[in-house]
Amino acid sequence: MPTLNVDNFNIVCATLGGFITLFGLVSYLLKEKFYLSEALISLVAGLIFSPNAANFLRPGEYALGNPETLNTITLYFTRLVLGVQLVLAGVQLPSKYLKKEWKSLALLLGPGMTVMWLVTSLLIFAFVPHISFLHALAVGACVTPTDPVLSNSIVKGKFADKNIPEELQRIIIAESGANDGLGYPFLFLPLYLIQHIGNGGLGQDNSAGHAVGLWFYETWVYTIILSVVYGGVVGWLAKELLHWAESRKYVDRESFLVFAITLALFIVGTVGMIGSDDVLACFIAGNTFTWDDWFRLETMDDSFQPTIDMLLNVSVFIWFGAVCPWYEFVHNNVIPIYRLIFLGILVLLLRRPPIVFAMHKKIHQVQKSRQALYVGFFGPIGVSAIFYLYISLEFLNTITVNGEVRPDAQYLKEVMNVVIWFLVICSIVIHGLTIPVTKFGFFLPRTISEAISRDREESPEPFHVRADAEAVGQGVEEGLRQRHGIASPLPRRIQQIGRSIIRSDNPSQPRVSFENRNASSRVLTTSSASQKASRPPSPRRTSQEHEGVELTSPTISLPMQPNQRSIRFPDEETEGPTSDP
Repeated sequence: MPTLNVDNFNIVCATLGGFITLFGLVSYLLKEKFYLSEALISLVAGLIFSPNAANFLRPGEYALGNPETLNTITLYFTRLVLGVQLVLAGVQLPSKYLKKEWKSLALLLGPGMTVMWLVTSLLIFAFVPHISFLHALAVGACVTPTDPVLSNSIVKGKFADKNIPEELQRIIIAESGANDGLGYPFLFLPLYLIQHIGNGGLGQDNSAGHAVGLWFYETWVYTIILSVVYGGVVGWLAKELLHWAESRKYVDRESFLVFAITLALFIVGTVGMIGSDDVLACFIAGNTFTWDDWFRLETMDDSFQPTIDMLLNVSVFIWFGAVCPWYEFVHNNVIPIYRLIFLGILVLLLRRPPIVFAMHKKIHQVQKSRQALYVGFFGPIGVSAIFYLYISLEFLNTITVNGEVRPDAQYLKEVMNVVIWFLVICSIVIHGLTIPVTKFGFFLPRTISEAISRDREESPEPFHVRADAEAVGQGVEEGLRQRHGIASPLPRRIQQIGRSIIRSDNPSQPRVSFENRNASSRVLTTSSASQKASRPPSPRRTSQEHEGVELTSPTISLPMQPNQRSIRFPDEETEGPTSDP
C-alpha cells in the first residue's frame, strides 16, 4: 500500500522549489515595479518557513541537533555564495579596472574602511553593556565590509539603470568585492589581542608583541598577500587556457558560459585547503580572468551566470531567515531590545555616509553630493558579515582554559551572535524598503494631484498608432490609384512598431526597405524588379512618402540577423554542403 514519505529532503525540495517558482511568476512585478529586493523577499520567506512559524525548514535537524555543526553549515554556505558572487563581480568590471581606478579604491578601502570600523566599534561600545573596547573592535570588524550580494541587487535593475551612472555602479561593485576579503586584518587584530592579552591581562602569554607579530605574518602575509597572488595567477592561467581551447574549437558554448562559476568553486576549495582568504582570491581571480575584457564582452548578453547568481542569493537568504536567532533579539543576557534598535539605526546612519561624503570630492565617480549620500547610505551589511561572524566564533572556540572556552571569549560570542545578526536584519530590511518607500512617497502626492485635476478638465482623446498608420496608408493608396489608373486595391500593408518580427531563413531573398526607423509606426512593403520596371516613374513624391511611408508590392520576410558575438562554438556552426576536392 502506498505510504507518504514526508522526510526533510522532500520538504526542503518542495518548499524551496515552490517558493522560487511562485516568486518567478511575479519577479518582474516585485523587483521592477515595486522595487523590492529578492534578498528581503527571501528573508521573509525563510522566516515563514522556519521553526518559528510553519516549520517547513528545520536547520537544527539537518545539523543533528549540534549548534557547532549548524554554524559550520552556515559558514560554508556563505563561503560558497561569496566565492561565486565575487568571481562574477570581478568579471563584470571592465578591462584593467583595478589598475585604472586604484586611487578611488584606495580611498574607499583605506581611510574609508578604517573609519567605518572605528565608528561602528564606538557605537557598539556605547550601547552594549559590559563590553570592552577591544571586544567592540572585534564586533565592529565583522560589519565593516559592504556586502557584494546586497550591493549587486542595488546596482542592478530598472531603478539603477535610470538613476545610477555606470561609473558609479562599477565603483560600488569593485569596492564591495575588494573590501570583503580585506575584512580579515580589521577582525584578527582585536582577536589576536583578545587571545594573548585579554581576560583582564590574563591571556595566553600576556604578550601584545606576539599578537601583533601573528597579525602581520598570518593575516597580512599568509592570508591577504598569498590570496592576492594565488587569485591573480589562477585567473590569468584560466584566461589563457580558455583562449587556447576556444581558438582550437575545443570548448562548447555551455562549458564556456559556466567557466567562471567552476573557477569560483575551484578557488574556494583550493584556497580553503591552504587556509588563506578564498573570498579575496575569488575577486582578484575574476578581475584577472577578464583583464583583456574578452570574456566579459562575450558573455555580456547571456543570462546563465545571472540565473545561477539569483538561485544562490535566494537560497542563502531563505537559509538566513530560517537560522537567524529571532528569539534571542528579545530574550538575551547581552543587550536590551530598545538599545539594539537604536544601535541598528545609528550604525546604518553613521557607519558609512559621513566618511564617504567627506571624501567624495576626491573620488571622481562620486562628484555630486547626492551621489555621495547614495553611495554612503547603500553600503549594506549582509552575507559577508555572517561569514565573518562564524569565522570569529570558530576562532573564539580555540581560546580555552582547562578545556572550556574562556569566560570573556564566551561572552563575546554571545554579543557577536545577537548584535551582528540584528545589524544584518536591519540592513536587509531598511535597504530593501528604502527605494520602494521613497518612490511611493514621490508618486503619492502627484497621483492625488492628478486625480483631483482629472475631474476639472476633459481628458484628451487617446492616441492610436494603428488608426493613424491606416489613415496615412489609405491616403497614399488613393493618390496612386488616381494617378496611374489602378483599379484593384494595392497589396496588403504590414505595420510595424519597434523591432521587426518578420524573419526568413532564406538568404537569397531581398531585404525589406526600412524608411524612417525613428517613426513610431511604419508601413513596410517590397516589390519585385519586374513590377518596379513596369510602373511609370512618379514625377514627385507625396508628403506621406517624405514622412517615411513607402508602398510597393507583396511583402518579403527579413532574413535572420547573425548573433553579434565574435565566438562561434562548434555546436553552433551550421554544416553546409561539401565539395569534392
